[in-house]
Amino acid sequence: MTASRFLSRIAALFAFAALGAWAQAGQPWVKLEPAQPTEGNGKIEVIEFFWYGCPHCYRLEPSLNAWLKNKPADVVFKRVHALPATSWLAHAKIYYTLETMNLVDSLHDKVFDAIHKDNKNLTSEKILDAWLTQNGVDPAKYHEVEKSFTVDTKLKRAAQMTAAYKVDGVPRIVVDGRLSTGPEFAGGEDKIMGAVDLMITAERAAHPAAPAAAPKKK
Repeated sequence: MTASRFLSRIAALFAFAALGAWAQAGQPWVKLEPAQPTEGNGKIEVIEFFWYGCPHCYRLEPSLNAWLKNKPADVVFKRVHALPATSWLAHAKIYYTLETMNLVDSLHDKVFDAIHKDNKNLTSEKILDAWLTQNGVDPAKYHEVEKSFTVDTKLKRAAQMTAAYKVDGVPRIVVDGRLSTGPEFAGGEDKIMGAVDLMITAERAAHPAAPAAAPKKK
């Protein structure tokens, strides 16, 4: 056994010890039944289900963004604006329109701030258009994209995933289509990303990477 592999196993043992202690205090996740197929291309898939109108999701953003800066190399992260009901449709359209316009990286946090910090009702087209203009987005172009087939397809997919992943509250974070957590399981928004790290460790142990093939002898 190489030194690096030995150290990896020691780290895993410490992580599982922490996991056991946490589980005794209150299990920080639930198993998703049935498990959902992933699109991580060999990496561990982490999906955040959120709603722009959710104050819990807003409060999670700082710790989630900090986690993303040091995201493990074997993890792929995705966001899904949950769509369990038509009352969430207006906010979902904002997210998927911005995503289609490649503006999520620059405007995602600003949408949250506009709603929860500045008390702007972005479901009002007039207020939304003023906000878009303020942030350098042409409202006419935005509404053209909003009505596109691409955004409509993403909205339908979001509704399907919300149902398939049994998202009955947000924020909800699912690891590898099998383990699901949220503030009610982790013990608050501030503990969610710690639970996610433990879930990732559990998935690594359950599905270890295949060892590299030995080089062929010439």
